[in-house]
Amino acid sequence: MGKKKGKPIVAVVGRPNVGKSTLFNALAGEMISIVKDTPGITRDRIYADISWLDTSFTLIDTGGIEPDSKDIILSQMREQAQIAIDTADVIIFMVDVKQGLVDADSKVADMLRRSHKPIVLVVNKVDSFNKYMADVYEFYNLGIGDPHPISAANRLGLGEMLDEVTSYFDKTLYEEEEDERTRVAIVGKPNVGKSSIINKLLGENRLIVSDIAGTTRDAVDTDIAYNGKDYVFIDTAGLRRKNKIKEELEHYMIVRTVSAVERADVVVMVIDATEGVTEQDAKIAGIAHDRGKAVIIVVNKWDAVEKDDKTIYKFTEKVRNTLSFMPYAEMLFVSAKTGQRLPKLFETIDMVSENHAMRVATGVLNEIMAEAVAMQQPPSDKGKRLKLYYITQVSVKPPTFVIFVNDKELMHFSYTRYIENQIRETFGFKGTPLRFIIRERKEKE
Repeated sequence: MGKKKGKPIVAVVGRPNVGKSTLFNALAGEMISIVKDTPGITRDRIYADISWLDTSFTLIDTGGIEPDSKDIILSQMREQAQIAIDTADVIIFMVDVKQGLVDADSKVADMLRRSHKPIVLVVNKVDSFNKYMADVYEFYNLGIGDPHPISAANRLGLGEMLDEVTSYFDKTLYEEEEDERTRVAIVGKPNVGKSSIINKLLGENRLIVSDIAGTTRDAVDTDIAYNGKDYVFIDTAGLRRKNKIKEELEHYMIVRTVSAVERADVVVMVIDATEGVTEQDAKIAGIAHDRGKAVIIVVNKWDAVEKDDKTIYKFTEKVRNTLSFMPYAEMLFVSAKTGQRLPKLFETIDMVSENHAMRVATGVLNEIMAEAVAMQQPPSDKGKRLKLYYITQVSVKPPTFVIFVNDKELMHFSYTRYIENQIRETFGFKGTPLRFIIRERKEKE
């Protein structure tokens, strides 16, 4: 049983106001799930899972803050193009038929052309193909292939565009590979010690860490063998310039994180003990949660914290509150500097990775469910009581269960959580989220 390399990633690049978010909304449509419990991330609409025919991919919006002057627009677009070149499998370059060909477009097109990544040139706001076709042809001058006319607002031409985008996906890349190695993404805010942890595990300074913020070069996959097992560590530090505006940095980091998390089985979320847990940590952790990955929260620089007998307890409580949407995550307190408790990381990775891929027999699940229902009566509404007929596990990574009930409306979130807790009580499932799909079945079936 091999591992998928993760879904293909498609990034959208283009000047402000060419309609990137309109395209995003048109494609994502109802498919964007806003997870109530997850902070920040889903509502920011930075990424969405899109399915087209028999393929699915992750669409990423690379746009940062919207600048106002021409030079800033160009530098910002270059930055976006760089993010796209670094993280995406296919790049959509969007231009606006009504604004015509702009100097910044040509400069960014040069950059994209040199990257040798597949580029799909999309000309937006073509509300009438007859009226605007001559203007569309002007974009051949960019030298990055055929312009695809669309109107994101009116949903015209999207099918042809998606056919083109998906034609570039390397089918072999995303099929099952005989790669048995556990893939671990190390994520977290800048300077929490992600690279230091990998260096310490490697025992050699392969990632070259220095104290200057933003010195780590591109995201690298590092192979590490431990106790005769092979692991691939995906580092998200990535390329950064020192004087970047803060929001851009955050945005950049989130795009980076999405692409690393997508390819991983286990996500190691690093928090700086000296700073404590922040909203930004919650945002990053939210990505792993959204993606249904196994999660380990690693509190680094624990050696630098003044301690008494309550410190670890208080810190744990603070993390659990801020990351309350992932109570299943495992926690480790380490120091990359001294190496304290780092060997324990491999045991924990193995454990959560096993749980992430664990299957439970249907018979046992139904016994647990029957017992749970006997202990706590399902909710009722206007005289109608919820009945749970049957439960079965339909997939792994993360473990996903289908529960058949008489009325979906009656199956409240809290009761689903109650069933989840009963299953966890029996099987642990430490470190992995569980997903539940509720299906309705009529009484007589």
